[in-house]
Amino acid sequence: MTPDPLNRLVAQLAKLPGIGEKTAQRLAFHILRAPGDYASDLSQAIREVKEKVHLCGRCFSLTDAHLCGFCQDQRRDDRVVCVVETFADLMALERTREFKGRYHVLHGVLSPLDGVGPEQLRIKELLERLGDGRVEEIILATNPDVEGEATALYLTRLLKPAGIRVSRIAQGLPMGGDLEYADQATLAKALSARRDL
Repeated sequence: MTPDPLNRLVAQLAKLPGIGEKTAQRLAFHILRAPGDYASDLSQAIREVKEKVHLCGRCFSLTDAHLCGFCQDQRRDDRVVCVVETFADLMALERTREFKGRYHVLHGVLSPLDGVGPEQLRIKELLERLGDGRVEEIILATNPDVEGEATALYLTRLLKPAGIRVSRIAQGLPMGGDLEYADQATLAKALSARRDL
């Protein structure tokens, strides 16, 4: 019979995305065999991420300060804003080292069947960012799936009347794929070959 604390740990680990019961058991046994400090450090890191990490006050990326490092970096180009669905997508684009502008994280895509409309996304905040007149181009880097395309089309219809250049990352990413899992070369090419909408 397995001890209850071990069962509870396996159950919690199995709730993580992509982790099945067998992987959860392997992770639990790894934690059990590791030095005592490892479990303490792991639990402290989890506690700190929940207590200290929040959304950036400007681009809605993740940060532990008022503004994230991307928004604080004076070397980045204020004239170009890349709109992404999630923080993971932002990090995937950033790994290409091709984009030197600013970001805006929507925290999802339009999906009426799931009850996600414009009000649930950071679209209003994106429009507010355009008020100072510095932004010249918006790059729409939503995933090339049905919801991502619908979101890009919706944003294009909102942004075009403002006289701002609206572009979409180039194809090359498979339809239905996620930016988070694309390789760096594909993402770099998609950014450099973006097109106007």
